[in-house]
Amino acid sequence: MLDIKGIGCGLLLALASYFYIRSRRHPGSNMKVMVSMEEFKGQPRLPKFAVPKRYDIRLKPNLTTCKFTGSVAIVLKIVADTSFIVLNAAELSIDTTSVSFTHPAARSSNSMQQVLKPLKVDVVEEDEILVLNFANTLPIGLGLLTIHFQGSLNDKMKGFYLSTYEHNGEKKNMAVTQFKPDDARRCFPCWDEPTCKATFKITLDIPSQLVALSNMPIIEEKVDGDLKTVSYQESPIMSTYLVAIVVGLFDYVEHLTFDGVKVRVYCQVGKVNQGKFALDVVVRTLELYKEYFAVPYSLPKLDMVAIPDFAFGSMENYGLVTYCETTLLYDVQHSTAAEKQRVVIVVAHELAHQWFGNLVTMEWWTHLWLNEGFATWVSYLAADHLFPEWKVWTQFLDEYTKGLEMDGLRESHPIEVKINHASEIDEIIDSISYIKGASVIQMLQSYLGADCFQRSLASYVKKFACSNAKTEDLWAALEEGSGEPVNKLMNSWTKQKGYPVVSVKVKDQKLVFEQSQFLASGTHGDGQWIVPITLCCGSYDACKNFLLQKNSETLDMKELMSDESNLASAWVKLNVDQTGFYRVEYDEDLEARLRNAIENKYLSATDRFGILDDSFALCMARQKSFTSFFTLLNAYKEELEYTVLSNLIKMSYKVERITADAAPESPVDIKFFFISLFLHSAMKLGWEPKPGESHLDAMLRGEVLTALAVFGHNMTLEEASRRFLAFLDDRNTPLLHPDIRKAVYVAVMRTVSTSNRFGYESLLRVYRETNLSQEKARILSSLTSSPDPNITLEALNFLLSSEVRTQDAVLGLAVSREGRETAWTWLKFASLEKAEEIQEFFASRTNSKIARTLKQSTERVHINAYWVQSFRTEVQYELARAFMEIVQTCVIQ
Repeated sequence: MLDIKGIGCGLLLALASYFYIRSRRHPGSNMKVMVSMEEFKGQPRLPKFAVPKRYDIRLKPNLTTCKFTGSVAIVLKIVADTSFIVLNAAELSIDTTSVSFTHPAARSSNSMQQVLKPLKVDVVEEDEILVLNFANTLPIGLGLLTIHFQGSLNDKMKGFYLSTYEHNGEKKNMAVTQFKPDDARRCFPCWDEPTCKATFKITLDIPSQLVALSNMPIIEEKVDGDLKTVSYQESPIMSTYLVAIVVGLFDYVEHLTFDGVKVRVYCQVGKVNQGKFALDVVVRTLELYKEYFAVPYSLPKLDMVAIPDFAFGSMENYGLVTYCETTLLYDVQHSTAAEKQRVVIVVAHELAHQWFGNLVTMEWWTHLWLNEGFATWVSYLAADHLFPEWKVWTQFLDEYTKGLEMDGLRESHPIEVKINHASEIDEIIDSISYIKGASVIQMLQSYLGADCFQRSLASYVKKFACSNAKTEDLWAALEEGSGEPVNKLMNSWTKQKGYPVVSVKVKDQKLVFEQSQFLASGTHGDGQWIVPITLCCGSYDACKNFLLQKNSETLDMKELMSDESNLASAWVKLNVDQTGFYRVEYDEDLEARLRNAIENKYLSATDRFGILDDSFALCMARQKSFTSFFTLLNAYKEELEYTVLSNLIKMSYKVERITADAAPESPVDIKFFFISLFLHSAMKLGWEPKPGESHLDAMLRGEVLTALAVFGHNMTLEEASRRFLAFLDDRNTPLLHPDIRKAVYVAVMRTVSTSNRFGYESLLRVYRETNLSQEKARILSSLTSSPDPNITLEALNFLLSSEVRTQDAVLGLAVSREGRETAWTWLKFASLEKAEEIQEFFASRTNSKIARTLKQSTERVHINAYWVQSFRTEVQYELARAFMEIVQTCVIQ
């Protein structure tokens, strides 16, 4: 997408300057400023004539008609001469007769007020603004803007929308808000920009039997027959996107923190026990963050609510955090270890926002990564504190890799993207803002030191509490606290896209380093970074840190090792513990030394992960041969660490698909190779949990068995079938532990065909009978695993049925390799009659919200195509021979 720096932005700046100068020159002037209503259209931001200070909002949702009525009274401060008030409104029906602006009468000695009615009320739908044109210039100072309106509770999971649930077998509606990034305007007219902070006083008129939640505690509840009016305490200053309302039927569990904050977890009636684990996590995390940020949680209560229909995993609304059910609820009997961990990470992420985002808010969406990158990073900090045995910082590498994959595309974008208009925000809610943002924070924290980083961060939070901040403000705080050139260092990582690959080779007992931009396409970029290099030579005791600020650098190995006799054989590992956001390419000699170090278990799990991940990325970019990659894989044949094996499993799926496309008749049996690679860990883990086993082993068991099922390991398929039949007879059988259910469901679907539908129909029955969202998700993500294209098509059609919630349909799109063509055809022609309309839509919207995503997807297709071509060439010569030599060293069962 183009970085649009339009005339409109300059116009607003010019107007603002004009009003400021004019007010200075003519402080008493009442001359009307000549501004046309047309000049407010097509602008990236709202004009700054008026600043909201307080909202008094009253809403009455009707869950039967799916409509709502409302009113808002906004205390405004008019700060410049204007006869216009411009604010955001979208998909609302404005009662134009209700609009008024009240202010103390000019030059009056008494308390009389003057009520002004606008000459014209203009709703500009394409810009989502409401323009009020008054006859005279509005007086400088405070006034009250009043508006009445109506709207619809939509089915789009944004703004003020409907979610459905079942109670006593009856389908019911609930009303929910989701305002981030710019959808508060769909609920009430407002200044829907993060810098326009104000306080909020909310009142709701709802059915008397329902629960109504908002950001603040209830101060009054009046029942009048079938309706009740619920009033809430006025909020602290906050942005519109953090306002929240939930109306429905709920149960809850609660606890008080040491500071007296009332914490509750709300969920559907009958699921209250599933909220207890998250409740414990919330209370412990609030205590941790109070200490880490050196500022206590600032609201008197914190509610967490599980919403059945929810477009995002979770949302950090101030004092009322909303979640998809799968990210908040945990069932001791039926949830997996991975699902338990996800609850911790997601809850910790949203609680971090209560400080980093809600208390201190980004100045504009350009700085979105400040909120999301930091919350992602600190969620792992919290999880590691609460559950150190989970080794979540090692698992963070899985997220880190997603950031590297996205940022290796030419169609990536910088962490800090200039956002001109709210319509562009969706394009940066991605793994660059979240994961690369978190990764560069991790890199900076490692460089500055944990204690220095924490102290500086606490100073930043205190300084900007209840206000807005920019990226530069954070760098300034960290620079002041550390004495390091943080701004200069970090600008090379946040203001340009991409990252370097640092190549290292040995020459005359010296290490020679060079940096260049890594691109997954194998082409060359021209970026340059200040790279915090960490390296170890021969052991973790021989370490070196330095900043690579040029394209190349040389380091004498004698500076690292006291025993010069080992210089010729000592392993060298760059990017120790993978704290730096860059890849490393070793020459053949150093790579051989690292393979030996891996086989002899000299390296940590994080470093084994990094070597493997960098090698795979270089292979995909055609900078490293398949032969060398498979040779490296052989060093991992006894690998048992969850994070390393989990990443290897993901690689195996990609390699199998690529090789099947490139050489379907090749003697290289990739499936056979990966089965042999994973059997070692599978035999160690077994099918059932062992007393006292680790959390990581519990997660690994399911992933390894799923991989063996995907690759068609007969013994795995047979055992899975046996356990599934026992499960159909008894849903509480110990033979099908939640950690292996996904593996068993995939195995069952691998045996399903048009002539053998038993497994498919049985899984659909389980899906329909369970009320556990996580179980439904497991089944949906397994249904398209069949090698039979007809079954795949049937499963894909099921995803669009009324039995599957909208946000869950995407779970079934990870189809089997055999079903890819069927899925592609289905995706293109599921609505054949709309094909021309869709084509015209994209043709006319080159700057649409998904423009960058479309370009990234196309780039990935080209990268895979080049990779297929590379494999096809190589397999004809060296790979087949080398591959068979590697397989012979593995134990096959």
